[in-house]
Amino acid sequence: MAAVDCDVPMDQEPEIMSEEELEREAEGFKEQGNAFYINKDYSEAFNYYTKAIDACPKTASYYGNRAATLMMLGRIRDALEDAQQAVRLDDTFVKGHLREGKCHLSLGNAMAASRCFQKVLELEPDNTQAQQEVKNADAVLEYEKMAEFGFEKRDFRKVVFCMDRALEFAPACHRFKVLKAECLALLGRYPEAQSVASDILRMDSTNGDALYVRGLCLYYEDCIDKAVQFFVQALRMAPDHEKARLACRNAKALKAKKEEGNKAFKDGNFEAAYELYSEALTIDPNNIKTNAKLYCNRGTVGSKLKKLEQAIEDCTNAVKLDETYIKAYLRRAQCYMDTEQYEEAVRDYEKVYQTEKTKEHKHLLKTAQLELKKSKRKDYYKVLGVDKNATDDEIKKAYRKRALMHHPDRHSGASSEVQKEEEKKFKEVGEAFTVLSDPKKKARYDSGQDLDDDGMNMGDFDANNIFKAFFGGPGGFSFEGNSSSGPGNFFFQFG
Repeated sequence: MAAVDCDVPMDQEPEIMSEEELEREAEGFKEQGNAFYINKDYSEAFNYYTKAIDACPKTASYYGNRAATLMMLGRIRDALEDAQQAVRLDDTFVKGHLREGKCHLSLGNAMAASRCFQKVLELEPDNTQAQQEVKNADAVLEYEKMAEFGFEKRDFRKVVFCMDRALEFAPACHRFKVLKAECLALLGRYPEAQSVASDILRMDSTNGDALYVRGLCLYYEDCIDKAVQFFVQALRMAPDHEKARLACRNAKALKAKKEEGNKAFKDGNFEAAYELYSEALTIDPNNIKTNAKLYCNRGTVGSKLKKLEQAIEDCTNAVKLDETYIKAYLRRAQCYMDTEQYEEAVRDYEKVYQTEKTKEHKHLLKTAQLELKKSKRKDYYKVLGVDKNATDDEIKKAYRKRALMHHPDRHSGASSEVQKEEEKKFKEVGEAFTVLSDPKKKARYDSGQDLDDDGMNMGDFDANNIFKAFFGGPGGFSFEGNSSSGPGNFFFQFG
């Protein structure tokens, strides 16, 4: 195979520029770059400063200018490299030291920034820009210390405040942004936390801290499976990330324990379910949404176990953690109904109905309001000492017993105070029997209707007439004192 002649003819060889010509060309590129910079066309300015550097790579000011352009383009780390190269080439280059310091400060490296600004002041003691930048660096260091102390004390609002102030001087600091995002998540401000973390990941998709915060938000919003995926990804990017490791472990443990409790509940093993939910509640006190569900679940189990006061307390804890948790309000309201705390039940059902105006919630509210109304009048069942489902025979037996117990004649020898009290009870017993022994009256009473609406004025009847009618009319029954038996002892004499 014939060889190809690649020699360039002598008259076409590239002309080698002299050093002086290269310098002039570089200066031309710099001047063009300056023009574009002034017109805020930073991309073109960058291109021409790069051409100047390619022509004369040993000129500090070209790197300094390109660093300034990169800062305007938001490429702070690249700008830092150029600024550092500029001062390596010329340690007396004041603008180079200033730009290096600004890059360090923007990235949150306040101590390194301060050293750069101090160098400027060594070169130019009266440089007012450097004097101000030293103060800015000191402010950032102070905000960092305050934030660290606040985090230790779990004062997350203070940390967010400090990081917001620090970010005014260090807008490119991912570390400050991540700390702010983590505290926002711990405060339950998940959308804000997600937004900050997502902004970081758009610029650096491998940032383990930002991945951890994304997972943390999902974890606290009870999206545990997705959260674990982010924690695993964060550990892949940063194997020594202890927070991600702990969160991943807690997420898995919480999910497993909750599922065990759910299974035990479905299987009817309420005691075991109660214990499992209790154990789950100890795993991570910061997980508000999941813990709210766990409290509600344990409250449900407690109601099944007839631990109604404990169930009410658990549901109260649930709504403290999540004020929008309708299921917890409904569960607590039912427990209030079961314990005859009707005012509290009405308040919870009103809250539910205001949030979700469904037919079912309206019915529950009306039922609670009816029971509240009924609870504020005399409870004739309690007066007779019978259950609300008592039969006619049970009501009659109860009346017989209570009427004989409280009959005024039986207490004729007692003090006037006792006589008045017993007479009052005797009248109430007759009143209760009058209503509960009459099917129509009883139905109206049970439905919560006012008996006076049908002309049934309960203040107009005579308890003695009811007593006589029950025991067989005049002469059918009397009380006589037996002095030998002592006061308060009586015998019955039937005619």
